[in-house]
Amino acid sequence: MRLAATETIEAGSVLAKAIYNDKGQVLLNEGVELAERLIRRLQEMGITYIYVKDHRTEDIQYKDPLPPQMRKEAIQTIESVFQQVEEDRNLTSSLVIEKASKRFSELIRLLLGEVRGNKELLTILSDVYTYDHYIFTHSLNVTLYSLAIGMEMKMAPKELETLGLGAILHDVGKMRIPADILLKPGKLTAEEFGEIKKHPEEGFNILRGVQTIPLIVAHCAFQHHERLNGSGYPRGLQGGQIHDYGKIIAVADVFDAVTSNRIYKQAMLPHEGLEILYGGAGTLFETKLIESFRQAVAIYPVGITVELNDGRKGVVCRQNPGLSDRPVIRILEERGSCTNPYEVDLRTELNFVITGCDTTFVKQ
Repeated sequence: MRLAATETIEAGSVLAKAIYNDKGQVLLNEGVELAERLIRRLQEMGITYIYVKDHRTEDIQYKDPLPPQMRKEAIQTIESVFQQVEEDRNLTSSLVIEKASKRFSELIRLLLGEVRGNKELLTILSDVYTYDHYIFTHSLNVTLYSLAIGMEMKMAPKELETLGLGAILHDVGKMRIPADILLKPGKLTAEEFGEIKKHPEEGFNILRGVQTIPLIVAHCAFQHHERLNGSGYPRGLQGGQIHDYGKIIAVADVFDAVTSNRIYKQAMLPHEGLEILYGGAGTLFETKLIESFRQAVAIYPVGITVELNDGRKGVVCRQNPGLSDRPVIRILEERGSCTNPYEVDLRTELNFVITGCDTTFVKQ
């Protein structure tokens, strides 16, 4: 399979990986031949990239970071609790979270087990899913990314569990933001963005009253939009005033936001999202956290077409753990023409580096 931009897909291409909604239901199954109307529908749904079949890469498979049933149950847990918070207008949201805290703690331990047990670099391609409500899937993705950073930094199990709780609940305050603003499919006005900026404090106020979770979880919600140089919100904290967990969740939050498909913007590819993080290294985000993130997450996902510094093009077929920018490439094009496929392992072939990605897909 190959990862390709929907805007380049030709009619007659065959979908190589099913597309789901956030409830785990299949919207479009693997093996479906894509007519022009289906391709247009994918574009209208905001899906920027899909996997398509290609006979030269038919053995290459993208592996989800979570088993489908676990992902489905995790999203349902987040959705159920967050919607109770949204419906509650009597300031008893802390009680809602308190009753659900055991479920969340068990979920974090399950997610930790999956991340620990998977020796592959973490890869979350959000375009495999469509969302009725982005916040639920975003909360899960941010949790997985945060745990991956924490594990790369050799955090203790108890610390990872607390970090995971802070990550999964970091956006709970958004459930107090009017839905017409939260779900607006376009650019926010200054006044609307002012409302959005209230969600960290709303989350803090909900979580600080929960007796069954550590107080630092509430501070994760409060601090995930703070930045090292004081340019963040809501309090303009700087450097050491921000807890390490808040700094970690900030990195995960931004990366997932820019690499997720939304109705009003195209998703970036992982390497582009990493460039956004590095653009803020040392000023917005701690460089060591970005480095840990880079070691744990696949920057060039399996199936993406890349170009090397010598002009050769190929598809990423395997990852090298701990070397996110040096995967194994199946070369398909050399000196501008097709060649018999062969592999180049960038872990050992140190003279070669990836210089770009190409998500154009032409049927062979």
